[in-house]
Amino acid sequence: MAYWLIKSEPNTWSWDDHVKAGTAEWDGVRNYQASNNMKAMKVGDQAFFYHSVKEKQIVGIVEVAKEYYPDGTDPSGRFGMVDFKALRPFEQPVSLAEIKAEPKLEDIALIKQSRLSVMPITAAQWKTICKMGKTKA
Repeated sequence: MAYWLIKSEPNTWSWDDHVKAGTAEWDGVRNYQASNNMKAMKVGDQAFFYHSVKEKQIVGIVEVAKEYYPDGTDPSGRFGMVDFKALRPFEQPVSLAEIKAEPKLEDIALIKQSRLSVMPITAAQWKTICKMGKTKA
């Protein structure tokens, strides 16, 4: 299993929106690196759900329910999407400030490539962040 982090602006699509939907498509990604990361996802992979903009915190965990397929919102036909199923919220959200303060996470893409909306997370980073959020890894 691989691990990922996906970002969303909570005023556009929040953790609560995803929980209500249960399983929903992750569409609208128009960055090639983020798109390539989505192409690498397999059913069963898990991802942190990160609220960007003002909140800047990890709030939940989702699981890939459907692998990469064409994104109907892309008129060019170049980009695709995946479907994620909401698994569980974080017991305690983990902020970007907390992530930056943790030496074990100094190489995380969230810090190194802060504008990337879909990024890989190592198994060690996954365990560290889950522990910080008092959430089952």
